Amino acid sequence: MTEYKELYPYSRQYAVSCHEIAYWRDSYRENCDCARAIERAIEGNYHDNRLENGTRGIIERYGFDRVNWVLSNTIQEKDHDGRFSPENKAWAKQTYIPEDEVRWHFCVESHPGLTNLFVDQVRRAWQMLGLFDQSQCTGEKDYEGKLLVLKPSMLKDEYKSPDYQLFYAEGGFGCSPNARGRKVFGFFLKDGDRTNYNRADFLGVIDEAYLPDWAREKLAEVTEQGECESITMGGK
Repeated sequence: MTEYKELYPYSRQYAVSCHEIAYWRDSYRENCDCARAIERAIEGNYHDNRLENGTRGIIERYGFDRVNWVLSNTIQEKDHDGRFSPENKAWAKQTYIPEDEVRWHFCVESHPGLTNLFVDQVRRAWQMLGLFDQSQCTGEKDYEGKLLVLKPSMLKDEYKSPDYQLFYAEGGFGCSPNARGRKVFGFFLKDGDRTNYNRADFLGVIDEAYLPDWAREKLAEVTEQGECESITMGGK
């Protein structure tokens, strides 16, 4: 199982102010290394006027999060270039990458048309994971006692599946959209493992219409157990 270097999602200036420059530097170097590896993959897989799929080795080496980060950064930095498709430009804008004077260092400098094809291949690999997205959430703001969807970036690659995105919120100030606290406490519906996340780590409350059968049954068990405990505590 590959252990990927942690992706640092903040700017160098922020890292300096928080005494986290070492984390920023490690992530920056890995970003640059990833960009160069993508360039080599594109060059090595371009034959007879077509780009063969060379994404697997890159994703296995760097993980989806960093590969998506580097490619999104590349398209954002080259947004004026018409050889990147409108769909890929819209995709890239979904990732917030902080302004930094060295962002261009980890741009992929291969031919833009070929880079665009590589992005298509990475996005297809991502779609094959079948992950939940914002469109499958209800828009409810109160999270307590609700089944939430974790953002894929919060999960390691080996856990990037819709099953592990489902998190039951038991409580915490972060359950309320107006509270100052951000923590949401609960457990993974898949295996019952308890932990906590920040409110911003979730896409929202899952629309039950999208729940697989196993999750619907498990949620019913959790809800029934909660009602029984409430009755017991009430002395009835």
